[in-house]
Amino acid sequence: MFGIGAFHQLFPDLIRGRAFIRDYECYSISMFPGHERQEVENGGKIFLPPSALNQLTQLHVSYPMLFKLTNLTDNRSTHCGVLEFVADEGKMYIPYWMMRNLMIDEGATIQVESATLPVATFSKFEPQSADFLDISNPKAMLENALRNFACLTAGDVIAIRYNDKVYELRVLETKPGVAVNIIECDMDVDFAKPVGYEEPDVAKDGRKEQVKKGSGETPVGDSPTYLPFLGGGNRLDGKTAQVISTNGAQLPSHRRDAPDFDFRIGQLNFCRNFEYIEEVGRGKTIVKEFKPFGGSGTVLKPRDAKRLKH
Repeated sequence: MFGIGAFHQLFPDLIRGRAFIRDYECYSISMFPGHERQEVENGGKIFLPPSALNQLTQLHVSYPMLFKLTNLTDNRSTHCGVLEFVADEGKMYIPYWMMRNLMIDEGATIQVESATLPVATFSKFEPQSADFLDISNPKAMLENALRNFACLTAGDVIAIRYNDKVYELRVLETKPGVAVNIIECDMDVDFAKPVGYEEPDVAKDGRKEQVKKGSGETPVGDSPTYLPFLGGGNRLDGKTAQVISTNGAQLPSHRRDAPDFDFRIGQLNFCRNFEYIEEVGRGKTIVKEFKPFGGSGTVLKPRDAKRLKH
C-alpha cells in the first residue's frame, strides 16, 4: 500500500529502535522572537517544536526529559534539558554557549536524541578568568546559577551571569559519568585554579617594599649603615642636643626586623650593639665595649654598717 519511504515517515521510531532521534535546524535563543529571556541564555535548556512533545509522549520517555545534542559533522556532543515545546516546526533554539561547544553556526543541522543520565554526585569546574576569584561565595553563586541547568557534560564550557557579568566555567570532571543529571540532587563541587592565575610569591609579599623596583635604591631597613632613632633634637633648657655620628660605626650583625628563627620557648634574647661610639671632643671618637649593668648608682640614705652586722 505504501513504499519504504512512506514507512520511514510514518514509523520512524520502529526504524530507529524506539528511541527519540530527530534532526533539527539549530538557532540561538536571540533568533527566537518573543523569548529573549536572560535565564534561558545562561541556562542549559532548549526549545523544541510541539511535534517533539507528541512523539515523546507516545514513546513513554522517562522524566525529566533529557537530550543528547550531536554535531555529526565534527563529532561533538553535549547534553541538555527542555524548557518549552513552542519552537517552529523543524527548528530548535539553544543557548549561544551551547552552540560554541558544538562548534556550529546559525541554521546548522543537529541530531537530538533522548537520553537517560545518572544523578550527579560530584563535579569540578575550572574558571576561565581570574576575575572569578572576586566572587565572595562562589559555591553559593554556582548553586543558584545551576538551577537553570538540567545536566552537565564533562568538557563543556558553560556561561553563568552574576552581577551583570558573564563568567565562563569549564566542566573538568563529573561523577558518576561523563554526563550527569543535576535535577534535585546532592552534588559536591570543587574548583580548579582559574586560567591565567599565578600563585603569589609569599617571600616577596611578606615584606613591604619601600622603594620601587629598578630605582637602584636600597630599602631603609636593609641599609648596612642604617641606625634607628638618629638625628638632632631640641632641649627644654635651650642647650644644643648632641647628635650621634655614624661614621665608622660597627652595626649589629643581625638584620633589622628579621625574625629570630632560633627562638626557643622560655628563652629571651636581647639584641644589643656590643660596641658603641662615644665622642670625646674635637671630632675624635673612641669605640667602647658594651658591658651590661656596668653603671653606678646612689642611695638616699647610707646604711649603718653596725646595724647590718646584727
